[in-house]
Amino acid sequence: MVYILLANGCEEVEALTPYDMLLRAGVEVKTVSMNPEPTVVGAHGITFSADTTMDEITDVPEMLVLPGGMPGTNNLDNDARTHKMIRDTQESGGYLAAICAAPMILGYSGFLVGKTVTFYPGFEKFMIGATRDESKKVITDGKVITARGMGAAVEFGAALIAALKGDEAAAKVMKSIRA
Repeated sequence: MVYILLANGCEEVEALTPYDMLLRAGVEVKTVSMNPEPTVVGAHGITFSADTTMDEITDVPEMLVLPGGMPGTNNLDNDARTHKMIRDTQESGGYLAAICAAPMILGYSGFLVGKTVTFYPGFEKFMIGATRDESKKVITDGKVITARGMGAAVEFGAALIAALKGDEAAAKVMKSIRA
């Protein structure tokens, strides 16, 4: 199972594009509201409903996806349940994926030490022990996948698919969404 954590103020495109692409690839994925109810309000005022809430989650995901956006990243960061799920996912051998500002949560918590990453400019001080590669929109380094920002949401989705189902499955979805 893949969980995409949604906090109020998340970047809508960074949350929903990977969700859509994973569904197209046949991946079992759920959006997870950090709120007591499924309703989430994105950074640009778009209201949507998550599949479930964090309070209903009892298992550890195969992959945990953290969308960026502000104040969504800060709202994820300020919730202890986010950090517990990150630790549990990493300890179980799962993938940690973050886009835009969200890699900062992984960075200052020590989950990016020795990793090559990309992220939205301005969050360098949080990337403790990581090496930044600005030449790529998305980087997969072992079980960590990072992406630069909203403009990389499609490529981020493809990288998530490739990690879980292989390059051929990712290429198939990419071909289906390109004109």
